[in-house]
Amino acid sequence: MKPAAPRQKILSRRTIGALGVLEASVQELGTHRSEALRLFLASRNATTLMAQREFWLEFSWVDQEYRAAVRRLAEFCAETVIAE
Repeated sequence: MKPAAPRQKILSRRTIGALGVLEASVQELGTHRSEALRLFLASRNATTLMAQREFWLEFSWVDQEYRAAVRRLAEFCAETVIAE
């Protein structure tokens, strides 16, 4: 006998809207993160140590923002599953 499949629930418009905003934030910050990483990697062979440090700091800041956005999205998804 097969185990029962989990019931799928339809999300409210409000929940779908909030999910979309969080997903868009992750996507946008991921794009910025990739750009900052490319610039940092290019700077290793083309700029001074001080400039490389600035590129590293920019990447580090964007990476932290990206990770925070991913965490918010994961928390939202976990809370939505529990609430539904």
